[in-house]
Amino acid sequence: QLDDHVELASFFRKTYGPTGAFNAKPFEGSRSWAGARPELRAIAYDSNGVAAHMGLLRRFIKVGEVDLLVAELGLYGVRPDLEGLGISHSLRVMYPVLQQLRVPFGFGAVRHALQKHVERFGRHVPANVLSGIRVRSTLPDARLDLPPTRIEDVLVVVFPVELAMSDWPTATFIDRNGPEL
Repeated sequence: QLDDHVELASFFRKTYGPTGAFNAKPFEGSRSWAGARPELRAIAYDSNGVAAHMGLLRRFIKVGEVDLLVAELGLYGVRPDLEGLGISHSLRVMYPVLQQLRVPFGFGAVRHALQKHVERFGRHVPANVLSGIRVRSTLPDARLDLPPTRIEDVLVVVFPVELAMSDWPTATFIDRNGPEL
């Protein structure tokens, strides 16, 4: 419902805004996604409203030369007053959904500053944090003043679901084939 998108947009502005005003900009008005729109969302609520959020989108990415179906996880956020309270185990809630979707892997990309945070995911689900991989994404909106794609050096997080981690292709470049989640 529209009210849900308005509440989520406010949540993302408050959650991502402290990391830079440009990070909150995509969530102006009632837009509750920054790049690609999530297919599924896990939203935790408490008496103060949205407490945490994670989005999911099934897509094919190209890992090196291999096209691979993944469930991309993104739009992860925890309300600032709840940070550090063990919410990182919330991925446990999403992992059974990945299993129901029967995707080979869960996939995400985060900035290097979040390395310790995402490594804690490994306590609850089989998360693998990979570095030295560049990820290309299309911009969510076509603009005349910017190139149509962005390449970032990020940490790649892989969650084996239907296949083993040894089945993940070895590569130093991933093409998202669309905007980031």
